[in-house]
Amino acid sequence: MDKLLRNKKAIFIFMAPAFILFTFVLFIPICQSIYYSFCDYNALTPPKFIGLENYKNLLQDKTLVIALKNSLFFLIFSCVTQLIMGLFLAALLTNIEKGRNVFKNIIYLPCVLSSAALGLLWMFIFSPKLGINQLLAKLGIEGPLWLMDINGFIILPMWVIAFVALWQYVGQSMMLYMAQISGISKSLYEASYIDGCNKVKSFRYITLPLIRPMVATAMSLNAIGSLKFFDLIFNMTEGGPNHKTEVLATHLYQQGFKYFKYGYASAIGVLLLILCLLVTAFINKVVKTEQYEM
Repeated sequence: MDKLLRNKKAIFIFMAPAFILFTFVLFIPICQSIYYSFCDYNALTPPKFIGLENYKNLLQDKTLVIALKNSLFFLIFSCVTQLIMGLFLAALLTNIEKGRNVFKNIIYLPCVLSSAALGLLWMFIFSPKLGINQLLAKLGIEGPLWLMDINGFIILPMWVIAFVALWQYVGQSMMLYMAQISGISKSLYEASYIDGCNKVKSFRYITLPLIRPMVATAMSLNAIGSLKFFDLIFNMTEGGPNHKTEVLATHLYQQGFKYFKYGYASAIGVLLLILCLLVTAFINKVVKTEQYEM
């Protein structure tokens, strides 16, 4: 292995495919988007450089303000709820013997299903005359307009979609935490029990410090995923009613593929990229990690 690591030619050969893929699939499109964000571009005519005009329009876009508020709501809701629920489920399933794999697969199953299909499924479930409201009507209860109520600072459809997203993606956080917890030596827990600790204290003083690196990783993935959130919203509400459930990704899609304002859509994409970088840096700064021998 040491000989292989000293062979620079071998290192280059192994890294070249990933580097080429990263360059053409990620780096070049990002650079193009940044350039297009300074242009008036509709894909039918060559890009025309207009400087900061698109970014000035961002400051006057009322729908962007709503989209930014909703994206930040998803960011906070996703990070907090998936951290709590993911840790709870991981700790619970790690401490049970019978049926662990069954419950683990059931909770993780929504993660591998199509978000587009799940969005349509939940749209029918929360339909005014179908699903939950139909069951409530049989009990003599008038159900709310789950996906159309626009009252409140954070409207009801946003809460509904946020809980659907939690249901779909909490399994991912759970699996990450379970993988980290399973790597902790059982002798540490046995020693803590001998010293008089119960399972709650062992979780607090042993498990949490040792899985902190995974907490930072999981929170970063949740934060980036929530900022890029698109599938469920587009299939459940399409950003409506009256753009009240727009997020940055759906607003970008509307501007780019509906109104063909590719320059303006690129400016939204650059804003989204900056937010992702800032949030990731903030999480890595706040969630300080240390290396322990496990």
